Amino acid sequence: MGCDAAVTIVTLPRAAKSPRSQRTKAAVSAATRLALYAQLARLDKPIGTMLLLWPTLTALWIATAGAPPPLLVAVFGLGTWLMRSAGCAINDVLDRDFDGGVKRTAARVIPTGQVRPAEGVAVAAVLAALAGLLLLPLNRVTFFYALVALAVAVSYPLFKRFFPLPQAWLGIAFSFGIPMAFAAAQGTVPALGWALFAGNLFWVVAYDTQYAMVDRDDDLRIGIRSSAVFFGRHDVRAVMTCYAVHLAVLAWIGTSIGAGWPFYAGLVAAAALAAYHYTLIRTRTREGCFRAFLHNQWLGLAVFAGVAADYALR
Repeated sequence: MGCDAAVTIVTLPRAAKSPRSQRTKAAVSAATRLALYAQLARLDKPIGTMLLLWPTLTALWIATAGAPPPLLVAVFGLGTWLMRSAGCAINDVLDRDFDGGVKRTAARVIPTGQVRPAEGVAVAAVLAALAGLLLLPLNRVTFFYALVALAVAVSYPLFKRFFPLPQAWLGIAFSFGIPMAFAAAQGTVPALGWALFAGNLFWVVAYDTQYAMVDRDDDLRIGIRSSAVFFGRHDVRAVMTCYAVHLAVLAWIGTSIGAGWPFYAGLVAAAALAAYHYTLIRTRTREGCFRAFLHNQWLGLAVFAGVAADYALR
């Protein structure tokens, strides 16, 4: 053949993808989305759930004189986990324009674009709806307090824009399991329940101020309010004062319910843990403040263990 001869190129059709490979790809994609949603809901970081759970269980044990029905324990245990996860999702949606500028939050799935804000809202809605279903066996008073708790939790991220002490608003949100527990067990919230609620609010301000101390430099740069910014150089003193008020309220509650030595042993352990947290935060390092924040789950456990042991030994 001469050099002017035409060359015919035959293109073979591509093999069609099998239905099995398409299903596999879809399953992998779905698993990836679920993993991202799990990160959004902080399923890999249960510390927030424990900080909510211990005071709620403490209230439930006191409200039922140490004999909570298994149904209530299950409802409040699962409900705490669901609502904390829903709160994290909606928090990240509302804070998406700020999280990218904070070292601790820059890698979250919404600011990095791995999850769209609309998806975050959907995840929060599904989790909140599941938590709502748990309330069906309970009374209307509990349901009312749950609605208030939901409104406070959803509005918390917005308070960081203008309220000088947003950790106090978070304290309300993180303490609402207490009146809900009393309402579910007794049909009302007595003065003792509200006292426990108020005391727990101070504990939340204490540990979340430690958390805010980690981000203080970033918060000042981007203009976000926090208790660490509000307290300034008095931050450590404020944290320890909040611990003291929290433990003092618990001690008063102990006298009100005629508690015995196990109750006060739990308070002594909690006070020792608070003192240890002082050694972590006094130099105001990011690492020390974050460790103190994480360690608060043991303080909450100490209080609950004292309450549970006291009723068990009566």
